Amino acid sequence: MLADQQILRIPGPSPIPPSVERATIQPIIGHRGKETSALIQRIKPGLKPIFGTTQDILMLTGSGTSGLEAAVVNTVKPGDEVLVIVTGAFGDRFNSICKAYNISVHRYDVEWGAAIDPDTIKTYLKEHPEIKVVFSTYCETSTGVLNPIQELAAVVSQNSNALFVVDGVSCVGGVETKMDEWGIDVLVTGSQKAMMLPPGLTFIAVSERAWQVIEENEQARFYLDLKKYRDNLAKDATPFTPAVSLLFGLEQALKLMAEEGLDQVYARHNLMKNMTRAAFRALDIPLLTDDHAASPTVTAVKPADFEAEALRSVLKAEFGLSVAGGQQHLKGKIFRIGHMGYCSPADLLQTISIIEIALTKVGKNIELGKATRAAQEVYLLQEEV
Repeated sequence: MLADQQILRIPGPSPIPPSVERATIQPIIGHRGKETSALIQRIKPGLKPIFGTTQDILMLTGSGTSGLEAAVVNTVKPGDEVLVIVTGAFGDRFNSICKAYNISVHRYDVEWGAAIDPDTIKTYLKEHPEIKVVFSTYCETSTGVLNPIQELAAVVSQNSNALFVVDGVSCVGGVETKMDEWGIDVLVTGSQKAMMLPPGLTFIAVSERAWQVIEENEQARFYLDLKKYRDNLAKDATPFTPAVSLLFGLEQALKLMAEEGLDQVYARHNLMKNMTRAAFRALDIPLLTDDHAASPTVTAVKPADFEAEALRSVLKAEFGLSVAGGQQHLKGKIFRIGHMGYCSPADLLQTISIIEIALTKVGKNIELGKATRAAQEVYLLQEEV
């Protein structure tokens, strides 16, 4: 292994395109100068199609979690009751944020590895008409589940007056997202996943309906007050010091996505999902999720006859390849492969081939090349369609 060669196949941070890296090291400019205003003005239209909205996308300097907290503190008034749908560790994070603000939470748990059944939420909302906001996760990073957000948005709008707030941190930019058409009120993502940037920015889109609630919300907030970001963005500015270098990178990342075309971006992510799943099926290694619930951006694998952590150790020590482990009660029981953003089928073929070698190192009896061949066949099949 080369000392400075690191292969990131975790569900964030994801690899950075070289042109984006180069953009981030441009000479710094004054964040209140005309150059930064012009930069923000150029960026604004490029974000809208990724979210599927006509609204301007707010850009905050902070992690994805800061975006989730902003979504909570701006939409929920003191005394409001909310529903948090928990399908894994990041649904649980929404719950923790709400609890930190002493919000009355109705928690709805779904088995880890399974997607939300919108019909069950329909019943729950009818039984609890007092719920003002529903919080959910689009891609649950901890399990590799992509929840049916379009169907869930319809259920929320048809069976309640609640706002629908979605954590899209680990998939927006990698999967089709139509915020306006589907009826999402607040949608959050982060820079370090499918958006192909380093960590440090969070993006938030807000519907007109949600703005009405935010305007009337008496909950105290300062740095995370979305009204400040909206009002400043209208003037091509930010209320506080932005991560200027990341904005340079964002402009270039948006150019790359536009050049590829969003439909092709989404098709590439779906192809990589199918290649990864076919590879492990070929080796009879169980996957945590079924095909219907599987995310195009991260795959969770639940081995039955070898240790997930042993495999991760070999991958890192011998090849500099990082895959993620499990979280909370799945710690040590699964490993997760990120395939989002600046990642291609070629990268996946490399990853799968390396994993095959590591499997033999941890004592798993496999036929070398079988998983790689399965992934290759998926790739060739999509070319014929």
